Amino acid sequence: MTALKEYDRLESTGIWRESPDAQRRDVLLSFGDATLIIRDKTDTALAHWSLPAIERLNPGARPALFRPGPDAGEELELDDATLIDAIEKIRKTVARRRPHRGRLRLYIFTGLIAAIGALGYFWLPGALVRHTLTVVPDSKRLAIGSDLLTHMTRLTGDTCQSSLGSAALARLKARVLGDAVRKAYIVPSGPNGALYLPGGLLLLNSSVVEDHDDADVVAGYMLAAAEQASLNDPMEQFLRDVGASATLHLLTSGQVEDDVLKDYAETLMAAPTPRPNASLLLDRFATAKVASSPYAYAVDVTGESTLELIEADPYRGIEAPRLISDGDWISLQDICAE
Repeated sequence: MTALKEYDRLESTGIWRESPDAQRRDVLLSFGDATLIIRDKTDTALAHWSLPAIERLNPGARPALFRPGPDAGEELELDDATLIDAIEKIRKTVARRRPHRGRLRLYIFTGLIAAIGALGYFWLPGALVRHTLTVVPDSKRLAIGSDLLTHMTRLTGDTCQSSLGSAALARLKARVLGDAVRKAYIVPSGPNGALYLPGGLLLLNSSVVEDHDDADVVAGYMLAAAEQASLNDPMEQFLRDVGASATLHLLTSGQVEDDVLKDYAETLMAAPTPRPNASLLLDRFATAKVASSPYAYAVDVTGESTLELIEADPYRGIEAPRLISDGDWISLQDICAE
């Protein structure tokens, strides 16, 4: 049976020459199992040519000239268009079905390259971030947070400072968050509420103190920022957002390029402030002994989207502990006035 069933019974005639010096002979041609059989008029087989090995000596010309291989002296001349097309089609088909040397190695090599590429794309950046987080000291985190704050104040205005107001802010921060935050700052405009920066720095919008009647609202924004930071480490988020190149530069040189810090500061300012899970946030309010309703109404004056914080307020119906003195609260509200 031939490589293609449609040519099982195809026979024709041609002119065959055994060698360049031999006499040309009229022959009969038929197909065998992946071979072209050449016979004389007495039906004696003269040659068997492997179809995949047959070469065309004059592509596109007629009569067609073939030889059984690159070093063969035999030559076959054909003028039968059907037979010529059959030989071309069969030898190409058989060649495709033959095992290809090195193809398995190519598949393995290609798969290996693809696996390495996928590893580099999906695993390496995360591994790089995780490793960097373990080796970057607190002092460098603070330096990065301070540099980000510097870039952000170019957009928000300088941090508000006053002797009484700054002291009041420090006392409120200590009362609500303890040592969890290194230092809190208030800026004239900027983040929506509060924003946690690497190194334990907390940035507050002046509206949270100027537009409300008591310190519970400011405390609520502090707790919300702290809860969000506990779920999403600001330093880790910074490294993931600036990318592998900047992370690797920090890991190898201990520095972050100023343009990277500037771009990330602008990104932080433009990004919406995420709202923490209400149940987790309520635990923080209870632990800090802060009423949650004032913050809930500050976030949504209707209370519809913050209903859980209102209904589960640990001080609902009773007076909440005072956070700072009236004098400190007045000083805090005036911190940006000087």
